[in-house]
Amino acid sequence: MNIISVQELKTLIDNNPDIQLIDVREPAEHAEFNFGGINYPLGRINSFDTEAIEHLMDKEIYLYCRSGNRSMQACMLLQQAGFQHVNNVEGGINAWKQLL
Repeated sequence: MNIISVQELKTLIDNNPDIQLIDVREPAEHAEFNFGGINYPLGRINSFDTEAIEHLMDKEIYLYCRSGNRSMQACMLLQQAGFQHVNNVEGGINAWKQLL
């Protein structure tokens, strides 16, 4: 697992609009504010319900949550499930909002 800052992520997003973002927060949190990507809550990943995202197994993916804790857990679980290139967004949504 790699850790990426929100500044680094912003640069990646600006240069590659097709970046694979996964928000591991709950749907209500995602609806309130997000910076793109799909919503795939940690609970689903925790139960190894990864079928809907298996097409991303060999792709570079960036996971975020509110502060970076849930996304770090999700990164570890996805690595155990065979995902090769997982990145945790350090500070999550909180850090992203400060960047804006």
